[in-house]
Amino acid sequence: MKKTLLIAALTIPFLTGCVIAVSDGEAETHWAGSDTSSWEKHHKYNREAIANIDLDSSYQSVLSKLKTPNFSELLKKNDDVYQVLFYATHSIHSDGKMTKDECTALVFKNEKLIGVGDTIYKSLN
Repeated sequence: MKKTLLIAALTIPFLTGCVIAVSDGEAETHWAGSDTSSWEKHHKYNREAIANIDLDSSYQSVLSKLKTPNFSELLKKNDDVYQVLFYATHSIHSDGKMTKDECTALVFKNEKLIGVGDTIYKSLN
Protein backbone atom coordinates (compact mmCIF):
# COMPACT_ATOMS: atom_id res chain seq x y z
CA MET A 1 0.00 0.00 0.00
CA LYS A 2 2.78 2.44 0.94
CA LYS A 3 4.65 1.50 -2.23
CA THR A 4 1.58 2.29 -4.38
CA LEU A 5 1.12 5.69 -2.71
CA LEU A 6 4.80 6.51 -3.22
CA ILE A 7 4.63 5.60 -6.92
CA ALA A 8 1.44 7.67 -7.34
CA ALA A 9 3.00 10.65 -5.57
CA LEU A 10 6.07 10.51 -7.79
CA THR A 11 4.17 10.17 -11.09
CA ILE A 12 1.38 12.72 -10.57
CA PRO A 13 3.60 15.77 -11.32
CA PHE A 14 4.39 14.32 -14.76
CA LEU A 15 0.78 13.80 -15.80
CA THR A 16 -0.76 16.36 -18.13
CA GLY A 17 -4.20 16.56 -19.53
CA CYS A 18 -6.09 18.27 -22.25
CA VAL A 19 -9.69 19.40 -22.10
CA ILE A 20 -11.72 19.93 -25.26
CA ALA A 21 -14.60 22.34 -24.69
CA VAL A 22 -17.27 22.94 -27.30
CA SER A 23 -19.11 26.25 -27.19
CA ASP A 24 -21.13 27.84 -29.97
CA GLY A 25 -20.25 24.91 -32.19
CA GLU A 26 -16.50 25.55 -32.03
CA ALA A 27 -14.05 23.33 -30.19
CA GLU A 28 -11.56 24.99 -27.87
CA THR A 29 -8.56 23.22 -26.39
CA HIS A 30 -7.32 24.03 -22.89
CA TRP A 31 -4.63 22.22 -20.97
CA ALA A 32 -5.76 20.92 -17.62
CA GLY A 33 -4.59 23.18 -14.85
CA SER A 34 -4.57 26.22 -17.12
CA ASP A 35 -7.18 28.60 -15.74
CA THR A 36 -6.04 31.51 -17.88
CA SER A 37 -8.85 31.10 -20.37
CA SER A 38 -11.49 32.37 -17.92
CA TRP A 39 -9.77 35.65 -17.09
CA GLU A 40 -8.72 36.14 -20.72
CA LYS A 41 -12.34 35.76 -21.81
CA HIS A 42 -13.45 38.14 -19.06
CA HIS A 43 -10.92 40.78 -20.13
CA LYS A 44 -11.94 40.36 -23.78
CA TYR A 45 -15.62 40.70 -22.88
CA ASN A 46 -14.89 43.91 -20.93
CA ARG A 47 -12.82 45.38 -23.80
CA GLU A 48 -15.56 44.62 -26.34
CA ALA A 49 -18.34 45.93 -24.11
CA ILE A 50 -16.44 49.14 -23.33
CA ALA A 51 -15.70 49.70 -27.03
CA ASN A 52 -19.44 49.58 -27.75
CA ILE A 53 -20.54 52.04 -25.05
CA ASP A 54 -21.61 55.47 -26.24
CA LEU A 55 -20.61 58.70 -24.54
CA ASP A 56 -23.47 60.12 -22.47
CA SER A 57 -24.57 56.57 -21.53
CA SER A 58 -26.11 56.50 -18.10
CA TYR A 59 -24.24 55.15 -15.11
CA GLN A 60 -26.96 52.53 -14.52
CA SER A 61 -26.98 51.26 -18.12
CA VAL A 62 -23.20 50.76 -18.08
CA LEU A 63 -23.31 49.11 -14.67
CA SER A 64 -26.06 46.72 -15.79
CA LYS A 65 -24.03 45.74 -18.86
CA LEU A 66 -20.59 45.36 -17.23
CA LYS A 67 -21.74 44.47 -13.69
CA THR A 68 -19.55 45.07 -10.64
CA PRO A 69 -16.32 46.97 -11.39
CA ASN A 70 -12.94 45.84 -10.08
CA PHE A 71 -12.46 49.27 -8.47
CA SER A 72 -14.50 52.44 -8.17
CA GLU A 73 -13.95 56.01 -7.02
CA LEU A 74 -16.30 58.86 -6.18
CA LEU A 75 -15.42 62.55 -6.22
CA LYS A 76 -17.40 65.77 -5.80
CA LYS A 77 -16.00 68.94 -7.40
CA ASN A 78 -18.07 72.09 -7.02
CA ASP A 79 -21.61 70.94 -7.78
CA ASP A 80 -20.58 68.00 -9.99
CA VAL A 81 -20.30 64.38 -8.89
CA TYR A 82 -17.71 62.22 -10.66
CA GLN A 83 -17.73 58.46 -10.45
CA VAL A 84 -14.98 56.32 -11.96
CA LEU A 85 -15.45 52.61 -12.60
CA PHE A 86 -12.42 50.45 -13.34
CA TYR A 87 -12.85 47.23 -15.32
CA ALA A 88 -10.14 44.61 -15.90
CA THR A 89 -9.13 44.67 -19.57
CA HIS A 90 -5.49 43.60 -19.72
CA SER A 91 -3.02 41.79 -17.51
CA ILE A 92 0.39 43.32 -16.87
CA HIS A 93 1.57 41.59 -13.71
CA SER A 94 1.68 37.81 -13.33
CA ASP A 95 0.90 37.89 -9.63
CA GLY A 96 -2.76 36.89 -9.85
CA LYS A 97 -3.92 40.21 -8.36
CA MET A 98 -5.76 42.87 -10.33
CA THR A 99 -4.50 46.46 -10.05
CA LYS A 100 -5.88 49.71 -11.47
CA ASP A 101 -3.13 49.87 -14.10
CA GLU A 102 -4.59 46.64 -15.54
CA CYS A 103 -8.04 48.21 -15.84
CA THR A 104 -9.80 50.67 -18.11
CA ALA A 105 -11.39 53.66 -16.38
CA LEU A 106 -14.93 54.79 -17.23
CA VAL A 107 -15.56 58.33 -16.01
CA PHE A 108 -19.06 59.60 -15.27
CA LYS A 109 -20.06 63.18 -14.50
CA ASN A 110 -23.47 63.50 -12.85
CA GLU A 111 -24.28 59.90 -13.89
CA LYS A 112 -23.43 60.39 -17.60
CA LEU A 113 -20.36 58.82 -19.24
CA ILE A 114 -17.95 61.58 -20.25
CA GLY A 115 -14.86 59.55 -21.11
CA VAL A 116 -13.00 56.25 -21.14
CA GLY A 117 -9.35 55.61 -20.30
CA ASP A 118 -6.42 56.95 -18.34
CA THR A 119 -6.31 60.39 -19.95
CA ILE A 120 -9.77 61.40 -18.78
CA TYR A 121 -9.26 59.76 -15.41
CA LYS A 122 -5.98 61.59 -14.78
CA SER A 123 -7.52 64.91 -15.84
CA LEU A 124 -9.75 64.78 -12.74
CA ASN A 125 -6.77 65.23 -10.43
